[in-house]
Amino acid sequence: MRLEEKNKIVENLVQQVDGSDHFYLTDISNMNASDTSDLRRSCFKEDVKLVVVKNTLLKKAFEKSEKELDGLYDVLKNSTSIMFTSVGNKPAKLITEFRKKQDRPILKAAFVEESIYIGDDQLEALVNVKSKNELIADVVSLLQSPMKNVISSLQSGGNILTGVLKTLSEKES
Repeated sequence: MRLEEKNKIVENLVQQVDGSDHFYLTDISNMNASDTSDLRRSCFKEDVKLVVVKNTLLKKAFEKSEKELDGLYDVLKNSTSIMFTSVGNKPAKLITEFRKKQDRPILKAAFVEESIYIGDDQLEALVNVKSKNELIADVVSLLQSPMKNVISSLQSGGNILTGVLKTLSEKES
């Protein structure tokens, strides 16, 4: 590969890394063509972009990136693929689901919500990371809960009050 081609690849990677809020570094080596194809299809369905990269080019892209990615340099060994996503926990869920059938892909590291997660043992934590939309839904639910309780109390209180008045009016007769 010529230097011009390498520089073009690095620039493309820098744009993808800087343009993505979340990405995962995985090892998909030792997967046969059929399994790799299944993984790519799953990624496509979940709107996750899977790219196989050379470690040296990826490291250069990390160095040129606007993000602080120094902590990821140590995992750039052996085969590396990168998964770009707009939702932080989608690749973790995809990997978990895919690994029910086999032992790959292996999570090397992840950059999610401006935090770096290193190692395959972080997969469970990444599955439980809530997306921005999930957090907003939780906040809305928490804000609605007290209001629902007040309305419910007022409605049930009205029924009780009506029942008491009815009983009192019947008692006077």
